[in-house]
Amino acid sequence: MNTTTVQKTKKGFFGRLWDGMAAIPREHRGFGKQVFMLAKNDLIKTYKGAIIGPFWAVMKPLFQLFVYWFAFSVGLRGGADRLEHGIGFFVFIMVGFLPWTFMSEAISKGSKCIRNNKQFVNKISFPVSAIMTYTTMAKFYVQIFLFSLVYLYLAIAGFTPSLYNLQIIMYMIMMFVFFLALVWSLAPMSAFSKDFESLINTVMSGLFWLSGVCFDSYTIDNEFIRKILLFNPMTYFCNGFRKALIYNQWYFEGFYKPNYENLIFVAEFILVIFLGMFNYNRLKKRLPDVL
Repeated sequence: MNTTTVQKTKKGFFGRLWDGMAAIPREHRGFGKQVFMLAKNDLIKTYKGAIIGPFWAVMKPLFQLFVYWFAFSVGLRGGADRLEHGIGFFVFIMVGFLPWTFMSEAISKGSKCIRNNKQFVNKISFPVSAIMTYTTMAKFYVQIFLFSLVYLYLAIAGFTPSLYNLQIIMYMIMMFVFFLALVWSLAPMSAFSKDFESLINTVMSGLFWLSGVCFDSYTIDNEFIRKILLFNPMTYFCNGFRKALIYNQWYFEGFYKPNYENLIFVAEFILVIFLGMFNYNRLKKRLPDVL
């Protein structure tokens, strides 16, 4: 029996589990400043050469929002701009689209971040987990700026401020951690297989229409579909942002009694973190050989 096997036996299952959970935070030790700096540089590099630079990160989602509003409100809804609860459709879709911009970018860009930054893996003594952190953080910077614009618009429209708005801090922190943990799984797997990366892009192209960005998941007539959407974390955040910003509801209030929505999300949150740590620790040592 070799030394490694003896150490694993002494530690036991929970000891090894704790080591796995502590691995990613331990890797970040001493690299905090570099992570923030690289997140800022990632934004600058992405839009280098453009006259308005990083502002293109805002222009793209704003244009997409206008297109979706026009297609649904003017086209499919025949100009009807009010939902059943009296909220304008533009405001409704804008608040739901806000978290989607981060979630979609975090997944699509985060899943490619190891392959796109392989120089950090092969040549520089830099923790791979920090690559995923600064890539996700760069997208979160854009989310904060977009939120500022949306909040200003809502204030002018008379929806804010209120105590309910404070919940947005909780939702944004949970959203960042959840999708960062998801990237812990997706990025190493994408580095091993371009087919997996293509699969992610394919899924993301259709996931928009299944995430409650353009419709109210609580008012779907089909009860089975309505309950299935409770398991989509993207739907959870779209609904959560609307509760905090336009519905004037607390996170524990909702369509279902008891609030299964929160219970399901907490279970998914824990599962994603454990799976992310497991996949990252399982694959990280093989990444230099693959890249």
